[in-house]
Amino acid sequence: MSYISTNLNLLINIAKKAGSGLSRDFSEIEQLQTSVKGHTEFTRAAFDRTLKILRTELQRSRPQYAVAAKGDKIPNTPHFLVAPLDGEVNFMHGIPYFAVSIAEVIEGNITAAVVYNPATSDMFFAEKGNGSFKEGYRNHERLRVSARKDPALAVIGGKDSGLLSGKVGGTRHFGAIGLDLAGLASGKFEGIVSFGHDAADIAAGILLVREAGGRVLARGQKDVRESDLGLVLTEGNLIAANAEIARKLFDLVK
Repeated sequence: MSYISTNLNLLINIAKKAGSGLSRDFSEIEQLQTSVKGHTEFTRAAFDRTLKILRTELQRSRPQYAVAAKGDKIPNTPHFLVAPLDGEVNFMHGIPYFAVSIAEVIEGNITAAVVYNPATSDMFFAEKGNGSFKEGYRNHERLRVSARKDPALAVIGGKDSGLLSGKVGGTRHFGAIGLDLAGLASGKFEGIVSFGHDAADIAAGILLVREAGGRVLARGQKDVRESDLGLVLTEGNLIAANAEIARKLFDLVK
């Protein structure tokens, strides 16, 4: 991808700015005393600092947009859904699998998204209609979901993938849904089954998957011929994969 829109470049830079502070916090967490209380309070403070940066930078650049994080009411006007620290438990335990996520939402459609892991500097981004990519030094890598069609050969990620144990090739749970969805978009997993998420945690990853050729279904939707994005965001229970495996996973979970 030789061109990144001004809007997407803005989100990338804001995610990196927020992530730089999170990266400094992460480098310090192993130096804390080993008390659970200390780690928990430090992680909460890191979450709050990162959220403050995201709100400040996004509202400065797009004052007409609202900014909603986990637990906030989703606005009806154009807004950003942000996850300041997706993978809090990993962060707390010094595991470098956590992310900052930003999704732009206009009239119910996710139009731009970034998912950034500050610990590894992995940046994933997408714009509606323009594909999903992983940032590279010179060239950005176009992302595509896996083409496997047989669940028996598929590796399924997500915190509820264990429901499929014995029915698929393997299951994995890494603890950060945004990065899990980026992994699916990259072809690292064949599917994701994960329930009980806030819209802010999954919105950016959903666009990555859809723009990489995948489908995202809500567990509670009746007609699986099309994705019900609104229900996915409000319900928080998603099944994601390529078109064929998504329908098979939906049936297996139901």
